[in-house]
Amino acid sequence: MKFLFCSFIIILAFACSSSGNKKQADSKTEKPRLTDEQLLDTVQYYTFQYFWNGAEPNSGLARERYHVDGVYPENDKHIITTGGGGFGVMAILVGIERKFITREQGLERFEKIVSFLEKADRFHGVWPHWLDGGTGKVKPFSKFDDGADLVETAFLVQGLITVREYFAGGNEREKQLVDRIDKLWHEVQWNFHQKDGEKVLYWHWSPNVGWKMNFAVTGYNECLIMYVLGAASPTHPIDPAAYHEGWARNGAIVGNHEKYGYTLKLNHNGALEQGGPLFWSHYSYLGLDPRNLSDQYANYWEHNVAHTMINYKHCVENPGKFKGYGENCWGLTASYSVNGYNAHMPSNDLGVISPTAALSSMPYSPKESMAAIRHFYENLGDKLFGPYGFYDAFSETENWWPQKYLAIDQGPAVVMIENYRSGLLWDLFMKNEDVQNGLKKLGFHTQ
Repeated sequence: MKFLFCSFIIILAFACSSSGNKKQADSKTEKPRLTDEQLLDTVQYYTFQYFWNGAEPNSGLARERYHVDGVYPENDKHIITTGGGGFGVMAILVGIERKFITREQGLERFEKIVSFLEKADRFHGVWPHWLDGGTGKVKPFSKFDDGADLVETAFLVQGLITVREYFAGGNEREKQLVDRIDKLWHEVQWNFHQKDGEKVLYWHWSPNVGWKMNFAVTGYNECLIMYVLGAASPTHPIDPAAYHEGWARNGAIVGNHEKYGYTLKLNHNGALEQGGPLFWSHYSYLGLDPRNLSDQYANYWEHNVAHTMINYKHCVENPGKFKGYGENCWGLTASYSVNGYNAHMPSNDLGVISPTAALSSMPYSPKESMAAIRHFYENLGDKLFGPYGFYDAFSETENWWPQKYLAIDQGPAVVMIENYRSGLLWDLFMKNEDVQNGLKKLGFHTQ
């Protein structure tokens, strides 16, 4: 593909050589160091490719995972993730704005995606966690998780709403896409997941086993966007009491956990005093703008900054004495781990750094995140940077450098870096009238 701005001439030369080659660094013909802007361009461009060249071909949506060696569990390379797909459509908008692709190319991909979603399995308008990219049929995420997943659907709808707003003032073809997205999002029956009118939202429902998963979503985690969109729905809205009595647990969500001079105002069912994995401050806030967001429970910008900085300070202090940790190498979140998959955080530190944690925290910790990006790229790039940007996770302690990617980790990196640089996705999502109405219903302030 022909690149549309000249800085990529330098960027691609660096990226192709991994930019971390020590022999090159010692050479008298050393190339100029990338500026911060060029480095962010590079990281966004390659990470965006996960959702562009790396997408599942029939659906156009994000694959759940991509392994460079081509070895997949249960041969699931064709499986797409609905939540990661929502992150991916936002990344494609970044690609248009950054001129990695044209508006026309982006529109064509969105039309393919929407056509697939219109035909794919839904349950009361709610998509499952996983879908077969070739058939659109549900792929069970676990034994009883074989139907509706309201949280993943919320992540998908968050992305679709940003696409809707991006093309809302466009030509007739673009307005047709907008109408189709509106129909999809209006068909989601958020209130059905109140399970017979309970004052809380349930994560899962199955056409085979009903509410057997029995997962009521309460206490602070990554799921705030589900309650916001549930309240925002113009067709199937939730009772605002579900937010206050269920999610916020009648005010028990409020806490005052102090660490390293930072205070967390929200807690997860009374636990995790140093905060959960960093994706809690990313997933709901890819579109939901935390900069001026507050309600009776917290100021969400202050909370997310505190969450990020506690995670950062923990890695700098490094109580586990893990190799490589420090001011330029930090970030604990859910990702691949040395043994399977794990939710890394200060209270569950396994010596595994997930690059998405620092990258996706860029709005909250620009200096610290930029230092980590530069270290990952310049010093670890030979092992850590591949065809779709930084690999999912690594451990210097274990000398573990898997060449693997996950959609739910690549997407937030592209989107949150862009929100730091331009506010693009925040601006699009927050101008949606339904979203604003939902926030008002729940008692949020955005000024």
